[in-house]
Amino acid sequence: MSETQAGIATPSGKNATNENFPVGSALIRAELRPHVHAFYRFARMGDDIADNPTLSPEEKVARLDLMEAVLLDPARAEVPEAVELRQSLAETNVSPINSTDLLKAFRMDATKQRYANWDELMTYCRYSASPVGRQLLDLHGEPARARSSSDALCVALQVINHLQDCGVDYLEMDRVYVPQDHLAAHGAETRHLTGRTSSQGLRQCLNDLLNKTDALMVEARLLPGRLKDFRLRAESATIVRLADKMIAQLRANDPLAGRVKPTKMFFLMAMLEGIAWAMFAREK
Repeated sequence: MSETQAGIATPSGKNATNENFPVGSALIRAELRPHVHAFYRFARMGDDIADNPTLSPEEKVARLDLMEAVLLDPARAEVPEAVELRQSLAETNVSPINSTDLLKAFRMDATKQRYANWDELMTYCRYSASPVGRQLLDLHGEPARARSSSDALCVALQVINHLQDCGVDYLEMDRVYVPQDHLAAHGAETRHLTGRTSSQGLRQCLNDLLNKTDALMVEARLLPGRLKDFRLRAESATIVRLADKMIAQLRANDPLAGRVKPTKMFFLMAMLEGIAWAMFAREK
């Protein structure tokens, strides 16, 4: 049986409920939610392929290439998730660039295990995180002035996720997103990620990265005031609040001792704060 006949998906069991942020929540306009979910299912499939420990880097890249080929070619139908997203993009008149940019990040995940410095990590996040926010902006027809704040928020969320999972990513996939020069600057080493608690140097390194993430949040907090759609404004304000709360949690707790993650109450409070913020948001 060929790879195409057998299917290329490698489901991890993860879904929207495992994310740090709402995915097509009730805050998003009802007619747009199916399109948000189509984009998420495509992204989830690519992420699962890139993270699958049983596939070689070459096999992962081949499957990701097939996803892109089906997405861009109306005559092909081997990957249902790509067909669904292709139809969604046609219905909404949204460019496939955000989707193909995501695939670039997944190819990097398939072949790159270390990041030398913050700039390298930011290049990765340009493809792994920014397209998610840009897709939402495009679906809602939001102005270009919102893009820089959206990018900052999405990149901050990506770094938060990397710090949450820094130990697991190394132990399970030998993948380290913590920049190597940051580790060295604080006298830490990659092997310290295997501990049950962070060494002093690793803790200082994580704090340094959280400081950089806080700097991204300065721009990210401008996003709600730059959006026309009230529901998207409320969604973005909620996510900003979640990011701020997660940064505080990661400062107060050791991600090696246990995964720092938002609770249901955490989400609820962020949503209430986000809706209130959206009601009074003004462009800055």
